[in-house]
Amino acid sequence: MVGSLLAGVTGWVGFRGWQARAHLVNAAGLAGELSAHLVGGDTDRAQRTLAALQVQSGAARQATADPGWWTAQHTPYAGANLAAVRQISIAVDDLARQAFPALLRVDLGGLVPREGRLDLTGLRGVGDELVEVDAIIQRVRTELSTVPADRLVGQVREALQELRAEIDRLATMTSAAGKATRLLPPLLGVDGTRRYLLVSQNSAELRSTGGMFGAYAVIRADKGRIEMGDQGASSGMGMFATPLKVPAEQRVLWGELPGMYPADVNLSPHFPTAAALYREMYRRHSGDTVDGVLAVDPVVLSYLLQATGPVRVPGGVSLSAENAVRTLLSDTYQKMAPKEQDTFFAAAAATVFDTLFTRNTHPNGLLSAFSRSIQERRILFWSAHPEEQRVFDESRMAGTLPEQDTVPTVGVFLNDGSGAKLGYYLRQAADLTVGDCHADGRRELHLRVTLRSTAPASGLTESVLGLAQAGDPYTVRTLVSVYGPAGGAVLDTRLDGTETSVGNGTERRRQVATVNVETGPGDTRTLQVSLLTGKTDSGTAELWLTPTATPWTTHVVTAPSCTQ
Repeated sequence: MVGSLLAGVTGWVGFRGWQARAHLVNAAGLAGELSAHLVGGDTDRAQRTLAALQVQSGAARQATADPGWWTAQHTPYAGANLAAVRQISIAVDDLARQAFPALLRVDLGGLVPREGRLDLTGLRGVGDELVEVDAIIQRVRTELSTVPADRLVGQVREALQELRAEIDRLATMTSAAGKATRLLPPLLGVDGTRRYLLVSQNSAELRSTGGMFGAYAVIRADKGRIEMGDQGASSGMGMFATPLKVPAEQRVLWGELPGMYPADVNLSPHFPTAAALYREMYRRHSGDTVDGVLAVDPVVLSYLLQATGPVRVPGGVSLSAENAVRTLLSDTYQKMAPKEQDTFFAAAAATVFDTLFTRNTHPNGLLSAFSRSIQERRILFWSAHPEEQRVFDESRMAGTLPEQDTVPTVGVFLNDGSGAKLGYYLRQAADLTVGDCHADGRRELHLRVTLRSTAPASGLTESVLGLAQAGDPYTVRTLVSVYGPAGGAVLDTRLDGTETSVGNGTERRRQVATVNVETGPGDTRTLQVSLLTGKTDSGTAELWLTPTATPWTTHVVTAPSCTQ
């Protein structure tokens, strides 16, 4: 009798499991469609897709809710997997019925400027709705984090990891948006005029945070109205014979350079230090004090131009999403005299942002461009007001090099050592493999970085070739700094299979190894680095990379946790 009952339950659970899986697969596809409709601003299709998603998520939840499933959850081996599927079904259904409908009600238009002004009153209303959405998503995230993954079969474990990753991304976005709605009113002058430096990072001459700080423009914000002011170039500030104070750890790595030259403030990837140095240099040069620094690169401009459409910049040049990066990082150096280049860069960035502030553009496209840029660390912001900066510190936009890791993180940061504008021609790849567990709780990581030069062997102008510090003016010299996980170590370093000399140091509880890599036209160089994490049980790892003119090719190979 008991055997027949168990067999019946097993068969029933298997059938219900097949049903739940089908509904969850359908729900995953519909969730992707819903995201696309939201970004595209197609509210009607988003509503229809949401209704279909709720049908599938509700069916998956119901399929895992009967007494037979509950009983099977408490059996050895299969029980953990069935309990995980149940929790996945609940999480997807809660998102579909609570978070997504609230997200659809949010008026995204309140998050972007109209005719040069942001409606600060409307922004508060958007903020209230986003707080509601964020609370739901954070609750679902917390509940899903309690599901143990150690004993799950491959398919269930992968589904759980993928859902956690998606909810993490969603939670990051809603949390950041909620913070933005609280911070934007003071940032945009609700209590008095604010002024910021908008800095263009020149990816043709690489620095750790993205590129050399080149052209800048002053942004003035008052009661939500945004205007562009004076423009200039870092080169106009000259050199500071008495260096500004640089953190001791950075001095070991880079000497006094970050405190002497505006173009070198961001040799370190820790953006708050770079921004504070640049602000002080601007103050000493101009006599004016600003409230913060906003850094962008030409790729950000290309994303924004996808939303705004092409703009015409001084000199009659039309910038579009398709040609912005090539125009700003290559064509300009081939066609313009050096004195004209910085002026053009400043004018281009100012024109795109002025268009953003004044042209009525659909908010979904703009928010998608901003979201992508922030995710890729191409938009960085630092506030000189400590209470505001503390709120930003946890976001990617802050560019803060953390002193602790949630997941072991390896940084690969590039600084040009050529004194040239050859970064446009670099192509980069990084592979990170999680290795063996050590008895002391640490874990091995193996990093492989590949740099390839697409630069021609002749025909470039002196503006591109610059100081040619590698000797051959067409050879790209790149200082590759590998930052180990927080509390970890950098071990063996090899260049093209041979042990190589490195510059060593530490920054913010991370060991740093810097290698000089010289890459001739058409050549490929490979850097291999062995690392140790701090104490961790994680089988995953993350990469933090310098944003470049063309995307990195990356691959992270995970492993089971050390307790599995």
